[in-house]
Order: sequence, then C-alpha cells, then structure tokens
Amino acid sequence: MPEEGSPAPDFTLPASNGETVTLSLLKGRKVVLYFYPKDSTPGCTREACDFKDNFDSFNKKNVLILGVSKDSLESHNKFINKNELPFLLLSDTEVDVAKAYGVWKEKVNYGKRYMGIERTTFLIDPDGIITKVFKKVKVDGHAGKILELL
Repeated sequence: MPEEGSPAPDFTLPASNGETVTLSLLKGRKVVLYFYPKDSTPGCTREACDFKDNFDSFNKKNVLILGVSKDSLESHNKFINKNELPFLLLSDTEVDVAKAYGVWKEKVNYGKRYMGIERTTFLIDPDGIITKVFKKVKVDGHAGKILELL
C-alpha cells in the first residue's frame, strides 16, 4: 500500500460517464480516491450517499471525488441513478488499480475466505502526492472526517 507522502500510483480507468480518467491528468486538483467493495450493498450505499450529502462542501474546496470498485460500468450507472450520485465511479474489473493501491486483500465472511477490496480512502494533493490514507474505513461520518482535513 502506498504510504502518506508518496506519489499516488497513476492509472487510467473507464468512468461511469463513458470517458476514461487518468489520475496524472488531474494534477492541480485535490482528489478523494475511495475504494469500496461493491455497488448497491448497504455499507457502500451509505458511504456513497455520505459523499453525495457532502458533495457541495468538497466542490467548494475544489476536491474531486472518485469511487473505485471492480463492478462494471453498467452496475456503476445503476448505482449512480438509484442514489443520484453526483460524482464519477471508476470500473477496475481487472483489479490492477486496487492491487497497486494495496487494497485487494483476503477477506473472511462467515468463515469463508475470498479476495476483495478493503474499504480504503486516499487523499491526494494537487501535486499527486498521497497526504492521508484512511484504512479499513468505517462509513458513518467518513466524508466529514475528510472535510476536516481539507
């Protein structure tokens, strides 16, 4: 996992708006890059809606919010439409970006082991440097904690 103070690993991923997003082309803006396990699940919906509810505050601070999961663009668009999300979701179907950020982990649920995304958020400064890593994020109030740092 990249550490605070290190350059954010660059990537290009397809986005929910039909375009692609390349992190290195976003220099000059702060970015909240949040990795989440799955569209339309209870925790992920609460987290996304928390970002939605605080979207204007992030926007006023010129902060771009990007959500990343391994779900398809079709799944992302259903999730966006159902919850009226005002930010882009990126599709990492091959989990290359999740691996580069160290969030593709072995998980255990009811004794079953499987690989999945560990809920993690990276705050990236306008120069592409990671200024804060939030590991094993607890969704309730998470967006507010990020705003306090900005």
